[in-house]
Amino acid sequence: MAEFSEAENQIKTNSSTMDVHTEAAPRPRMTRQQILTLISMASVNFSSMICYSILGPFFPTEAVKKGASQTVVGLIFGSYAVCNLIGSLILGRYIVQIGAKFMLIAGLFVSAGCTILFGLLDRVPAGPVFISLCFIVRSIDAVGFAGAMTSTFAMTAKIFPDNVATVLGSLEIFTGLGLILGPPVGGWFYQSFGYEVPFLLLGCLLCVMVPFNIYVLPTIEADPSKESFFKLLTHGKIVLVCYVIFTLSAGLGFLDATLSLYAIKTFNLSNGYVGLIMLGLSLPYCLASPLMGYFTDKYPGSRTVLMVTGALITAVGFCLLGPTPFLHIQSQLWLVIVTLGLIGFSLGMTAIPTFPEIITCAYATGFPEGLSTLGLVSGLFGAVWSTGMFYGPIVGGLITQHLSFEWAATIQAGLAFLGAFMLAVFSLCQRRPSVTEINEASRLLDE
Repeated sequence: MAEFSEAENQIKTNSSTMDVHTEAAPRPRMTRQQILTLISMASVNFSSMICYSILGPFFPTEAVKKGASQTVVGLIFGSYAVCNLIGSLILGRYIVQIGAKFMLIAGLFVSAGCTILFGLLDRVPAGPVFISLCFIVRSIDAVGFAGAMTSTFAMTAKIFPDNVATVLGSLEIFTGLGLILGPPVGGWFYQSFGYEVPFLLLGCLLCVMVPFNIYVLPTIEADPSKESFFKLLTHGKIVLVCYVIFTLSAGLGFLDATLSLYAIKTFNLSNGYVGLIMLGLSLPYCLASPLMGYFTDKYPGSRTVLMVTGALITAVGFCLLGPTPFLHIQSQLWLVIVTLGLIGFSLGMTAIPTFPEIITCAYATGFPEGLSTLGLVSGLFGAVWSTGMFYGPIVGGLITQHLSFEWAATIQAGLAFLGAFMLAVFSLCQRRPSVTEINEASRLLDE
């Protein structure tokens, strides 16, 4: 059956490729509902990511002042990822029963409240009280974020089934804008007005998004499925793609927790300048994502090549970021900025093909088409991403504290290289269907 599914998928791919060359008919224009949904999803991506990314330039420094060590800072970032992981799995499994629209709106509302509360934590006593409240508020915020993003991915794939990667790539522009604006805006507001103002402003922005999305988003009806995450993970390629996703988020989590302190210590930079340095990571990702989305939708067979190539470039980037001690290269500010740009571009190349590739593998495994399967895929994607976001800050923080930032970045490079190697070997070892099998599959499809 697996061989037949591969043959069937290859026929569909070949047929769609022939249609591109033989038919010049333009694609149908988007409906008003699709346009409004795109605007809604873009607003969710932007507002959620800007709230997430403002912590990088100044929170580690503020937390250290409040009595938290580098390891504890990593644990605070990591607790967000753990709760996001749990929330993604549960909410992805029950998205049909809860309702995708309700899940998204409720997630935004919870994130808004937690963002505002997080901005008031500077008023609490330093030490255990501050640290405990950071864990509690950050964890609840993670569950809200899991609900918003899981439903966003699932609804996008449901409403735009024929060009999932293109739409997701376009939405990543707004994800990138949130990542781009978060650090400099957060750093500037922090320097100008103190700790509270960045969180209060962005929490209010999320509150404004709630009524907007109530009006704009469609209600999607679907039947629940009996399938599970465990069946998804029986497909070998899905497991390897999940590992690649893990390496990406682990690298980003590592940078969130350690890069600002490293830049301040090594180059004597202010929090505002650290935020500007992080533009080197976000801007290339923002520019690369829509291009990669369009390319992978037009040429689905290129997804694996892009993931492998992107992971290799990411590995090289992390080797140069420290730089790796055995390279004997002196750390310089311009090299850090260029390397972050290289990593940002490779993240777009690697991350965008992963979601549609998992959907394709799920359908090939026998999952039914519909919101229930898309919810499972979205939940799995969010859970694996969160696993990396837990690993990256905690393990990266521990290695940075006990060894150095350079060695921690080297280990991240090794993870990325291992993912590229395993995915490449698996793809090369996959048995290609014979001409006879392809013809037989074509005959069955015709019948």
